[in-house]
Amino acid sequence: MSSTLKIGEAAPDFELPGAGSQTVRLKDLRGKAVVLYFYPKDDTSGCTKEAMEFNRLRGDFAKAGAEIVGVSPDSVASHDKFRAKYGLDLSLAADEDKRMLEAYGVWTEKSMYGRKYMGVVRTTVLVDREGRVARVWEKVKVAGHADEVLAAAKAL
Repeated sequence: MSSTLKIGEAAPDFELPGAGSQTVRLKDLRGKAVVLYFYPKDDTSGCTKEAMEFNRLRGDFAKAGAEIVGVSPDSVASHDKFRAKYGLDLSLAADEDKRMLEAYGVWTEKSMYGRKYMGVVRTTVLVDREGRVARVWEKVKVAGHADEVLAAAKAL
C-alpha cells in the first residue's frame, strides 16, 4: 500500500491536460468510480499492453459506472500519438510537472542495473463515487490486471 494513500480517504484532487484537447479533473468525475492507472511511458511494450487491456474493457467499465484515466509524465502530444497509433478510446492525462504523480505517491526513485533515477511505479488507484480511495494496486503486473480492476469496480 502506498504510504501516500489510505483506503477511505479523499483521493487527491487534480486538473490535468488530456489527450484530444480535453481537461481531466477528478471533481468532474464525481458520481462515477474512477480507475486511475499510472504508467511510465507512452508506446513502450508494458504500457502499450496495459493501455490496450483497459481499452478492450472500456465498455464493461462504463457499464459498471467507472471512468478510466491513464496518467503519465508524457506530453499531450505524446498521448495523442499513442492513442492514434493503437486506436485507444480512453482518457490519457499528462502530468509533465509530476505534481499529481507525487500526490498519489507513484513518482519515486527507481533503480535499474545499479543506476538510480526518478520514474513512475506502475500503480492503479480505484476511486469510489464519492471521491474516496477504494483500492490501490502497487507495482502492477500487466497480465490480467485490467480484469482484476474491473471486478473491483463492479463490486463498488
